Amino acid sequence: MSSVASPSGQAPPDTGLRAPLPVGPRRFELNLRSSGIYIAFALIVVLFDILTNGILLTPENISNLIVQNSYILILAIGMILVIIAGHIDLSAGSVVAVTGAVSAVLMVNHHVPWPLAVLLTIVVGALIGAWQGYWVAYFGIPAFIVTLAGMLVFRALTMTVLGNQGIGPFPDGVRTMSTGFIGTLFGNVGLGPLGGADLFTLLVGVIAVIAAIGVQWRARQARISYKQSVEPIASFAGKMALMAFVVLGVVVQLARFKNLPWVLVLLTVLVLGYSLMAGRTVFGRHIYAIGGSAQAAVLSGVKVKRVTFWIFVNMGVLAAIAGVVFAGRLNQAGPTAGGNFELDAIAAAFIGGAAVQGGVGKVIGAITGGLIMGVINNGMSLLGAPSERVMLVKGLILLAAVAFDVWAKRRAGTAN
Repeated sequence: MSSVASPSGQAPPDTGLRAPLPVGPRRFELNLRSSGIYIAFALIVVLFDILTNGILLTPENISNLIVQNSYILILAIGMILVIIAGHIDLSAGSVVAVTGAVSAVLMVNHHVPWPLAVLLTIVVGALIGAWQGYWVAYFGIPAFIVTLAGMLVFRALTMTVLGNQGIGPFPDGVRTMSTGFIGTLFGNVGLGPLGGADLFTLLVGVIAVIAAIGVQWRARQARISYKQSVEPIASFAGKMALMAFVVLGVVVQLARFKNLPWVLVLLTVLVLGYSLMAGRTVFGRHIYAIGGSAQAAVLSGVKVKRVTFWIFVNMGVLAAIAGVVFAGRLNQAGPTAGGNFELDAIAAAFIGGAAVQGGVGKVIGAITGGLIMGVINNGMSLLGAPSERVMLVKGLILLAAVAFDVWAKRRAGTAN
């Protein structure tokens, strides 16, 4: 750092003190670590929309994209918390399969009312998560080994429960939750050349945008009140305008097709709830603390074993929800269900900005990473690309995301 000469012409001694950081609005900065994933997502969407001659962003395809990837996005919410805490779960796909099998046996074979059957299935998922969480948290076995064993055990249990054959069909309520849509409530409104659109869906989109802007504005004002630096108002307004454009664009397309899918409502509730939990609660802060440094977390009074245990219980619950949604979408529970789902969820978390060492990541980032994987699958399918090419592209994108994370850490370390 350059020094200012004293009146005598000599530089003043270095006392080790530095000028305080500026407070208040700062100049615009692009943080690639936090914003790069969203820029990449936008570029991928634009690229595939051009390559597919506009088919990617048609109302029907956007709706299909959400429904087809809903179970991966549900898994990604749980997986990002596991990874933030410095662990991994290789059994998620098998847990999806076995819980889907349990729900099928309850609903189809034993005629249990579907709401009660779904609740019992979630309890089974929680027990599976508790089983794995015990070995990781209290017995000290690495999560990689525990969940690798779970991947084999629960796949075997799936085949046993199903008798190695598919069971279906599912009740209408489950199919509606997985693939159904909210019906027209207030009628349609004309959108000029775009045709008609459901008024209720449009109102939901407008309310969602207003609420999101309000939350971001309150967060910005809170940082100012604590004399923390914030982005210029022009930059903030630009980001909010871009967010509103994207959300309303998607909502308009959904309103032109069959309105909001029920599974999108479920996803929205989960994303909002887990985002608040991760960012605003003591439990969420403890998850980040454990991923940053488990030893430091222990010294700070964090009950690391208990938090780790409940992280895996939560993963089991979300895997059970994903299992019911996936089985309902196929209208059948099969012994091969959930294949490679854990890999897609892990990839979504890392592409969405999770750090390899833990301690870094956001729920919305994992959702964005899952959508990137979904857009790639959907776009290349529309182009007629063979499956091996799809796997090649997804693998390269995952490698690039992790390489970027490692590079960013090394660059930050060099700068410090």
